[in-house]
Amino acid sequence: MSTQTTIEDGIDDAAATVGSVWPIHSFVTANPLSGFEDLPFGEAVTQAADLLGGRGYPSREAFRAALDDGRIDPDALESELADRGYEADPATLLERIDTSVESEPTDDGTDAERVDRVLSKWLSAFLDEGHAKWSMPDRDDGFYAAFREVAPHDAEVPDSGVVASLPADPIEAIEAALEPYPEGQWVPVFEEQLAALPGWTGLIKQRADDEGAWQSACPITLTEYLAVRLALLDGVGVDLEPSTGPDAPGTDSSDELAEAFLSAWEASYRSEVVERVAAESRERANSEPSGRPDAQLVFCIDTRSEVIRRHIEAAGAYETHGYAGFFGVPMEYRGYDAAAPVDACPPIVDAEHRISEVPTDDDTRERHDRWSSVREVAGEVVAKLKANPASAFGFVENAGSGYGLALAARTLVPGRVRDLLDTADAAVPDDHEFCEQIVQHQHTHADGLPVGLTREEKVEYAATAFELMGWTEFGRLVVFTGHASETANNPYDASLDCGACAGSPGGPNARVLATICADPDVKAALRERGFEIPEDTVFLAGEHNTTTDEIELYGDVPESHKADLDRLRADLAVARENATAERAESMGSDPAASVDETERRAADWAETRPEWGLAGNAGFVVGPRALTSDLDLDGRAFLHSYDWSTDPEGDALEAILAGPMVVTQWINAQYYFSTVDNAVYGSGSKVTHNPVGNVGVYQGNGGDLMTGLPLQSLMADADDPYHQPLRLSTVVHAPVERVTDALADNEAVTGLLDNDWLSLTVVDPTRDHRAFEYERDMEWQPVSDPSATEPAAAEPEAPSAPEPAPATADD
Repeated sequence: MSTQTTIEDGIDDAAATVGSVWPIHSFVTANPLSGFEDLPFGEAVTQAADLLGGRGYPSREAFRAALDDGRIDPDALESELADRGYEADPATLLERIDTSVESEPTDDGTDAERVDRVLSKWLSAFLDEGHAKWSMPDRDDGFYAAFREVAPHDAEVPDSGVVASLPADPIEAIEAALEPYPEGQWVPVFEEQLAALPGWTGLIKQRADDEGAWQSACPITLTEYLAVRLALLDGVGVDLEPSTGPDAPGTDSSDELAEAFLSAWEASYRSEVVERVAAESRERANSEPSGRPDAQLVFCIDTRSEVIRRHIEAAGAYETHGYAGFFGVPMEYRGYDAAAPVDACPPIVDAEHRISEVPTDDDTRERHDRWSSVREVAGEVVAKLKANPASAFGFVENAGSGYGLALAARTLVPGRVRDLLDTADAAVPDDHEFCEQIVQHQHTHADGLPVGLTREEKVEYAATAFELMGWTEFGRLVVFTGHASETANNPYDASLDCGACAGSPGGPNARVLATICADPDVKAALRERGFEIPEDTVFLAGEHNTTTDEIELYGDVPESHKADLDRLRADLAVARENATAERAESMGSDPAASVDETERRAADWAETRPEWGLAGNAGFVVGPRALTSDLDLDGRAFLHSYDWSTDPEGDALEAILAGPMVVTQWINAQYYFSTVDNAVYGSGSKVTHNPVGNVGVYQGNGGDLMTGLPLQSLMADADDPYHQPLRLSTVVHAPVERVTDALADNEAVTGLLDNDWLSLTVVDPTRDHRAFEYERDMEWQPVSDPSATEPAAAEPEAPSAPEPAPATADD
């Protein structure tokens, strides 16, 4: 094997330990320890702590608060502690959990810190995505070549060692820097150096993997990055020999205790959800089907949807359903006046179609363009003022009191300013008012991505949606409802949009699926496949503003449905009032003024917490909505509609477990680790954020990009966490053997389960609605009394199977 191949393969192996980081403008929540998911959770957090310095478990104080609040069931805790051989009382054992505080970034002025400063400076210049006024020269040649050009002119770059005379090939630079070290140390060297700035490393990794427009224009690879880093370290004389850690790590007793407390906390939450779902399953087993709903609204599985769905169902004869928020169409989307297309599908899915908006109403388009130009010019003026202090002072002096009053109003009465801006925005037509999406297949783009969808693809996407949700009946109105957030002056605004759409609003995806389903040819094909869609069913799209709980509906309906639509809009307004009251209370505000308060939060440019996002997420329920429609899940559960009786082969279930469940585990892990060690896995306080162009944020004046969520997304105040750091508990309503079959061919998913990154409990409607918990190696443990009587003549379509065996002691 050549030296080049050895180095390239070694870098690939080392890079697995650092998680990908998405640009802040399209923030995607992901497990920061994704590279360790092939290890049991306990081993993973130990190794990650050694490499990255982050804590892996909640603090002693977090466990004590959970105990005091009754969130940890004493019996569950006693059982978890006994399983690990601990007999002392919990209060005594709690004192033995490590009391070390969160990791803190260091800046000790060492030679390595000097290298970090140089790298951060040039990485921020190179990786900028159109925000900087002056671009780094030679970016189109790649990062390594561009750095070679600027290095001789940078006084902070040392003039000795490899960096003093960089070879043209980055592999040669790496080889030269590694010359004093045996080949067996190369991968550990790469691991430590990639982990030294995990934020920048993760961004480079994601950008190289994505191969998007910016990567094509300004290419960068981890090989180039390491070549520059190792050369700089060589130039300042830093010893690259890796630390090997303890020879025999063993099991840390503090971590073992923390794992027991965490598992008990999770079991306490999970048992309550499982018991309620099982009870509803029994109660509804022989119930008569309800009548045809007036409307069905399909929401993203996002936890924020759980709240508004409850209140919509209480407002009228409505059904709500949960489906992944990109609505199953893996697409790249370009709005009418968007500067560039965006991926509007989960990161684990590749875009397969290009969908663009085209204007169809010239008069409305002209009005949009005219008003948009005014806003654009105003925006450019403000941007120039920010970039040029001299002109800013002159502008404020000449503008006088009027400008000062505008700033004061924006700060002191943000709600009033929002009302004024809403009035002004009403004069600017939204894209959907004068544009149509190119959904019909046109041609294949030069980059190989098809424009639009063929008839067969349309039918498949629509059928897949209804199959995964288990639909057999359709209302007069069917509304696919995407979601987006509204916030001012917030670098993390994309983290509040639709994660299934890669941090973009979900309205465009909802419009695409509504357009597909409204196509007469598609409807006819769906009827041939067994979906009895009535002639009077009308498909619409909408978008849920998760900050204000307002739902905007798109599209027209025939005269016969106008009364239905008017009634739905009125009921959505009632649901909004009730949902915002619930949200306002959770944020410590007056529920009586909830709509005004949520609008104020959306408009206030000083508001660090416009909404809670997905904070609190802990569960994922897969089953018919009827099982949870009467339950208040407190906005903590992802909800995916699924009916096992309409999925005889288990294909839909397999797709849900391999797709949405994995994505929710990513989200859950991001919130978990950002909470347990915010300094390493989160991003600190928004108050001290320093945006780096439009790709990330620093804490302070430089250094590494922060990789996770800010404190304000997780904490009610400095000492009061809002998010409860629990691993995801998935509950599936289906025959246990059906779930086993769905898992059988998916090693990635079973690996997550076997390694305790999430849990899976099945409520089996064919076994007296009893619950079975996945142990490992495809073994199940009955949660309820295993001696319970098997149901006589259970649902006839259910295949017979032996009683799931308990896990063995060897497991």
